[in-house]
Amino acid sequence: MTYSKAAPQERDDDLIVIGGGAAGMTAALVGALEGYKVTLFEASEQVGGTTATSAGTLWIPGNSQGLRAGHEDSVEKARTYLDALIGQDDPRGLRAAYLSSAAHAIDYLQARSAVEFLSSGTHPDYLELDGAALAGRAISPAQFDGRLLGSEFGRVRSPIAHFMVLGGLMVGKADINALLGRFQSRSHFLHSARIVGRYALDRLKGYGRGTRLVMGNALVAQLLFSLTRAGVNVVYGARCQNLLRQEGRVTGALMQHQGTQRAYHARVGVVLCAGGIGHHPQMRRAFGAEALGSQCLTFEGTRGEGIDAARAVGGALERGVPDFLWQPVSKVPRTQNHASSLYPHLFLDRAKPGLIAVNRAGRRFVNEGASYHHFVEGMRQASETTAPLCPAYLICNADFVKRYGLGAIHPGTTTLEDWVARGYISMADTIESLAIQLEVDANGLRASVAQMNQAAAQGHDALFGKGSTAVSRFNGDPDHTPNPCLAPLGSGPYIGLEVWPGESASSSGLLTTADGQVLDEAGRVITGLYACGNDMASIWRGHYPGPGATLGPAMVFAYRIIQGLRTRPM
Repeated sequence: MTYSKAAPQERDDDLIVIGGGAAGMTAALVGALEGYKVTLFEASEQVGGTTATSAGTLWIPGNSQGLRAGHEDSVEKARTYLDALIGQDDPRGLRAAYLSSAAHAIDYLQARSAVEFLSSGTHPDYLELDGAALAGRAISPAQFDGRLLGSEFGRVRSPIAHFMVLGGLMVGKADINALLGRFQSRSHFLHSARIVGRYALDRLKGYGRGTRLVMGNALVAQLLFSLTRAGVNVVYGARCQNLLRQEGRVTGALMQHQGTQRAYHARVGVVLCAGGIGHHPQMRRAFGAEALGSQCLTFEGTRGEGIDAARAVGGALERGVPDFLWQPVSKVPRTQNHASSLYPHLFLDRAKPGLIAVNRAGRRFVNEGASYHHFVEGMRQASETTAPLCPAYLICNADFVKRYGLGAIHPGTTTLEDWVARGYISMADTIESLAIQLEVDANGLRASVAQMNQAAAQGHDALFGKGSTAVSRFNGDPDHTPNPCLAPLGSGPYIGLEVWPGESASSSGLLTTADGQVLDEAGRVITGLYACGNDMASIWRGHYPGPGATLGPAMVFAYRIIQGLRTRPM
């Protein structure tokens, strides 16, 4: 898709925001709503970044959406949970600030813009510690009609192609169940007919994809629609080269746009939210991503220039442990119509009954139904004591794939030979033959399959507890009893799929105050410079508490930056 590249408007700004993901769009929107004149610079020709391809969930303790839906939660319970997960030490009060502001930030956006969230209902926290919630703590963006954006609809980055069906129809978790069971109930049939009919009409009207937006795509569209109504100036195709300083204060940014460099000044300051480390080769290498064979899942235009720009004016980097937040990914080979891509294994396959994950020794190493981050943490930790775990392998049989799908292979697929020919999966009639193809230890794989078969017969996985945790049961098959996550692997043909660690976000980032002010190595504020989103070091310090733990802080600290300006001298 081609867009016009009009030159940025000449004007005096109060705020410059660099980066058009959820954090940057929120900062620009709240700034405009509070009366500031704002320009948002986006390096690509579309907004959304990694947010557009995400589930769009936010982890917001004590949110009003959940409370109205009847779910009990409180900030105090969340504080107990985080203390158990991370420890009570809270450098600079960032966690406390987040907990005190999160629900207020969301209510502010809902009251004053087109941003709308709904309770995600049951959506468990990722670890079973004191204060953990089973429901009500996560919120999701409401469905959005992309037609409201008019000609700007094309500015919303598309979701991952594998998460769409029929060539461009977005589907959420509820849609998947309805589409797969469309002939099983009247409600499923009507729901399927509505969304497919709407999609067909969109295509007939010339849209390149469906305009019924859900998940992260809906959130991005809501924010863009709100930015337009608030009068925010959005400049596309502009990358930050350097920050401008005068008498120790950041006063603007040097931007490259249409092949030229131009200086842009801001009376109040600059907000960095360019996506974090992303594909920055030196930082990825220094922080160990390449040594793990890790694949970068963040938007390909994220190059770490926000962090580089801040460090060039003295901004300090705060390391997380680990430096990244993880998702397991499989590599989908290139086809004639599609480039090679990464498929994130979030919840659709790993927790389902009849699948195990093994290392090159053929041994299981983790609860397959653990959260995406903790699955990869299992890979990393086990690699220190056992056979190399990069890659690992998901093992199931063809019946499993037909019922649940596997990675990029959709449920209902019965012919797998094409996927074998493309090199995405391996397939063999026996476990021993599959082990040879995957180059894993056959004895180890045979023993792992036998162990899972025995666990399925008993309804309990004594080795890793698959199906014993709330998050694994939530992502399992509720119609499969007694354990929604356990079933024997059954008869062949057997399938093997290679998976790798994938960086969904950076945990390491710029050192800031609770109001997003960037600090130098001595802990002093760099006046006029702010950071949020993945440019700001994660407040979770390498941990991952629950669904939406990246987007939640991104939007809340963007809100806090703007609100903090009112109490700070210019």
